[in-house]
Amino acid sequence: MHELSVCLSLLQQVEAIAREHEATSVERIVLKVGPLSGVEADLLQNAYPLAIAGSVAEHAELVIEASGVVVQCTQCDAESGVPANRLVCPECGDYRTRLVSGDEMILQRVEFTTAS
Repeated sequence: MHELSVCLSLLQQVEAIAREHEATSVERIVLKVGPLSGVEADLLQNAYPLAIAGSVAEHAELVIEASGVVVQCTQCDAESGVPANRLVCPECGDYRTRLVSGDEMILQRVEFTTAS
């Protein structure tokens, strides 16, 4: 399962952040996931409990925020939100666009508790 390895990598980042801030536990992890990222949010949620078991994030809530697909037209320079399966400029109809967002998976925020 691809999403389990994604969760394990995410957990490594979260544990590094927790160590850096001397956190005793992680309360919430917030991710921003685009529809073109190659990650399925539902499968990520299913794999998450397996990845965090026994870690500093064992009781942390995983919040996944969906991001939209945005393209910039190389012909008319318009920047627009588009469906994930139609990366054409809605302003002029040209197919020559550049992806601005929608393929990302970003660790937005880690909320944790510290001893002090």
